Amino acid sequence: MASPPMTATPRRRKLREPSAARVFAVDCKLSYTLLGDTHFLFMVHALNGMDQEVLEESLRITPTLEHEVHVDEALGHRILRLKAPTGPLTLRYRAKVRLSRPTPDTSAQEVPIEALPYPVLADLMPTRYCESDRLASAAWKMFGDLPPGYSRVKAVSEWIREHVDYRTGSTDSTTTACDVFLQRAGVCRDFAHLGVAMCRALNIPARLAVGYSRFDTPPPDFHAVFEAFLGGQWELFDPTGMTDPGDMVRIAVGRDAGDVAFATLFGSVETRLIRPEVEQVRSRPARSTT
Repeated sequence: MASPPMTATPRRRKLREPSAARVFAVDCKLSYTLLGDTHFLFMVHALNGMDQEVLEESLRITPTLEHEVHVDEALGHRILRLKAPTGPLTLRYRAKVRLSRPTPDTSAQEVPIEALPYPVLADLMPTRYCESDRLASAAWKMFGDLPPGYSRVKAVSEWIREHVDYRTGSTDSTTTACDVFLQRAGVCRDFAHLGVAMCRALNIPARLAVGYSRFDTPPPDFHAVFEAFLGGQWELFDPTGMTDPGDMVRIAVGRDAGDVAFATLFGSVETRLIRPEVEQVRSRPARSTT
């Protein structure tokens, strides 16, 4: 007689109080010179979901072009698709976004593999930029004896910040987590890739998150951090230490940078300007009526 299929007992999520809601203003400007007809896939729209809400937004493309916006059914991120002719192209996206992000749950525990939701299992696997299989031996030697949970992921993030130099121009679009681990230099996406790969090597689901963050140096750019699945929820970590990840306005999340590039193009292009800016909107004090 066949045994009934085994099912994991779902764990009850710990409910967390969101931090005070904050509103951020996004102003993203991109400018290119196209040397021929070019197809673009842009990811610049703020994600409308998870722990953030788009209150208002606008998009201006110069010259005016036909375009479409595809919404990912699973995660809600948006992809802008267009074809542009030879000549200048500028894009300006503006939005106001309310964040109602829970404070980090520093007591969150790692979820046993047998209890992980099926959609999360893909975030355990090695990918092009996050070769967790090749980093497994190092990850377990460095972090395997630490108490499992939030504190172990925090230790991974802090190790990256302390041992990898933030160096603009030190990497390119082909650089992987293994490359960064060996050369000990990179930019935000490289730091995040290494964090993702180390977590996956420790059997902790992890993914890349990209969006708008404010930091003074280097100049404004899209920012990448990583998320780890702990206690049944996704927790944000920024191994660069340059921002508070709780203040990032998400654009998208994915397995690695191949899923969440802000611009994918098919053609010959010269980049003139990339300026994604974000500022918190401060509420004005109420006027006295006396």
